[in-house]
Amino acid sequence: MAKKKDFSKMSTKKKSRMLFMGMLAPLLIITIVACTFFYDISNKIIQYYLNAELSRQVEKVNSSILERMNPIIVNIEDFANFTELTDDDAAMLPLCKTFMKNLQYASGFYYTSKKSLLKGGILVHSTGWVPPKGWDQTTRVWYQMAMENPENLCYTSPYIDADSGELAVTISKTVNDKQGNVKGVVACDILLSKLISLFEEIEISKHGQINMIDKDGYYMTHSDSSKIMQDNYFEETTYQGDIKEWMNGELKTLTTKKNYYAVSKIGYLPWFIVIEGPLIDFTGQLTNVIIIFELALIIFSLISSGLNINTIRKMRKDEQLLGEKLYEETQTLVVAAKENAATSQDQSAAVKEIVATMEDSNALSESISSKIKDVSKVAEKTSSDVANGIYSIEQNVNQLHEIFNANQQTIDGMKVLSDKIESIWDIVTLINNVADQAKIIAFNAELEASSAGEAGKSFRIVANEIRRLSDGIIDGTKEIKEKITEIQHSSDSLILASESGTEKINAGYENAKDLEERFASIKDSAEITANSAGDITDIIQQQTNASEQILIALKQISAGVENFTVATDSISSSSEQIRQMSEQMNKTVKVGNDKKKRGRK
Repeated sequence: MAKKKDFSKMSTKKKSRMLFMGMLAPLLIITIVACTFFYDISNKIIQYYLNAELSRQVEKVNSSILERMNPIIVNIEDFANFTELTDDDAAMLPLCKTFMKNLQYASGFYYTSKKSLLKGGILVHSTGWVPPKGWDQTTRVWYQMAMENPENLCYTSPYIDADSGELAVTISKTVNDKQGNVKGVVACDILLSKLISLFEEIEISKHGQINMIDKDGYYMTHSDSSKIMQDNYFEETTYQGDIKEWMNGELKTLTTKKNYYAVSKIGYLPWFIVIEGPLIDFTGQLTNVIIIFELALIIFSLISSGLNINTIRKMRKDEQLLGEKLYEETQTLVVAAKENAATSQDQSAAVKEIVATMEDSNALSESISSKIKDVSKVAEKTSSDVANGIYSIEQNVNQLHEIFNANQQTIDGMKVLSDKIESIWDIVTLINNVADQAKIIAFNAELEASSAGEAGKSFRIVANEIRRLSDGIIDGTKEIKEKITEIQHSSDSLILASESGTEKINAGYENAKDLEERFASIKDSAEITANSAGDITDIIQQQTNASEQILIALKQISAGVENFTVATDSISSSSEQIRQMSEQMNKTVKVGNDKKKRGRK
């Protein structure tokens, strides 16, 4: 194994060099990591900002072009709608001039009939332009496109205007008569130089470009005028994706490692806005800032490292004085440590005696706690038995109360029965009266039958039977009266006996209630006894726990004193070693100072 280098044996220059590199390297690493992180975050912020800015610029151009085109579109639509109301060809020229007045970006507004000029058709122009001989509008692209798509606005590809020599486009639309048949075409010429002047006002970046192209990709605007309607954007763009998907009409933005892109269709027009440029236009300045920042941090790191080394050198000059003071203080510490060791040994012995006494006290407290727990259990059992007795007495009291109520109901029923028996007496009396009346009637009937002779013989027999029945009823009512009298006597005796029993039941009920109150008092006393025993148990348990805590604390103190004794011995030993190291350090510093002095000589 390779031997480790002894730092103390190195030369001063090597030590200074190692200290310098040890301080410089972490600062350089932090600088590089911070700059890399800062660059990544800044680059993401720039991309986010750039996408937002591209979208804003595209929407701005899109809106500006539509603002310039909308009056033209509206006037063409209004002209077509208005001419449906009249067939007067003479009114077409004034109409064209009127609509042309409001069109700032148009170079001409005109109308032609469906019939060819060679066959008697007409053409009126807002500028008063008269077509040359042999000119036929039916051969013009704007006318043919309108006739092929009679319901829509038609846009021609850009072409060189014969009069102005500038690039122009034509918008056309068919015009119908009152019956809805096509009778002609209205059209408007637009100079692109007037329409797209706003592109010159927008600068995305130093090398970026914003242009307008047609649906086939040909430039309608470009900083190099020779490229307009000659070169194709699809062939020159650095975009690597699917160009058809890219040009689907939606507003899109994209940033790659090298370039940025944006595209959008211009509203209802068949033209597109495209933006493209190098990303370094935005990130280049950021890169320069980061490089300057890194250089500044490196310079700061070098200066900081030099200052730190100079500070360390000054600190070494103070090491000698510190070593001497440390040596003196260590001597004092050795003496104090030895005295502390002796004192801690005495304290350790005293603490051990206290621990033994507390252990005996703790055992006694545990014994008392055990006996109090037994007393508490007996008190709790007594309280439980008394509670059960009270419950039984409560049940007996309730049953006596129920018996009392039932007996009272029986007495009430017997009284009601006696009242009903009295009413039976009235019925029996009524029956006797009826029997007496029947007997009188029978007697009268028998007299009448006797006076009737042989004719009343049968009636006499009936009268005899009625009298016999009356006698039987009277005899029966006599027996009923005797039975009712017996029942009344029995009922009265039973009522008296029941009332006497009710008084005895009531007396038993009161005695049971008094017994219940006495048992409740006994229960309260038993509960107080049980609670007091429980409180005493808790107090003794707390005292036992406190004693155990004190015992644990004393054991910990005893262990701490022993550890302190050991630590004091260790401190004494360490102090001796520190004293020796201080002495050695002083010698080393003196030797270094002597070498420097000899080197100066």
